[in-house]
Amino acid sequence: MSFGRIRTGKQGEDLAAAHLAEAGYRIVERNYRCVFGEVDIVAEDGEALVFVEVKSRRSDAYGDPQLAVGHEKQRKISRIAMNYLSERGLEGRPARFDIVAVKLRPSNNAIELIRNAFELC
Repeated sequence: MSFGRIRTGKQGEDLAAAHLAEAGYRIVERNYRCVFGEVDIVAEDGEALVFVEVKSRRSDAYGDPQLAVGHEKQRKISRIAMNYLSERGLEGRPARFDIVAVKLRPSNNAIELIRNAFELC
């Protein structure tokens, strides 16, 4: 992965975490990694544990950022979430999947929170 893409991703994740906190989420963990991969943010929203995928773009050349979370990515995040819940003995806890789409712009960034973006795959 190029340095530019890493920088874009990190900037998007920082903006997303701040946006979620402003929306009342409590950030539990960032960049949770396991054998199945990584999820960008784990947060609490009320009683729900929320697994958040952040997608960031600097241009519209590849479409809206959230479109990059296709079925295969959803399955991967689902496996990661199940591992997280199992590791921590939280199997019965309400959980959901959100996406934060970040469009990085020179003048003002656009951040969109998509709650319940997909179901467990």
